[in-house]
Amino acid sequence: MQKPEKKFSCGPISASIWANTKTVTGETVKFYSVTITKAFKEDEEWKHTNSFDVEDLPKVVLVANEVYKYIRLKSTDSNE
Repeated sequence: MQKPEKKFSCGPISASIWANTKTVTGETVKFYSVTITKAFKEDEEWKHTNSFDVEDLPKVVLVANEVYKYIRLKSTDSNE
């Protein structure tokens, strides 16, 4: 199973950054995708959802900002 390049968390909210590549006109190009999830425990089992309560939104914003900074700084550093 593929692992994320980087993960940011704030309480039960986490954002994972996935590094991908695609070929555009014969050139391999790197791009990123992001998943944001909320962990919760049901009975004794941990589960994840991409549905958030209004109280979760500030944490979603925090992890999303960290993801944005990480990707932008990485792109600047490697001239992607």
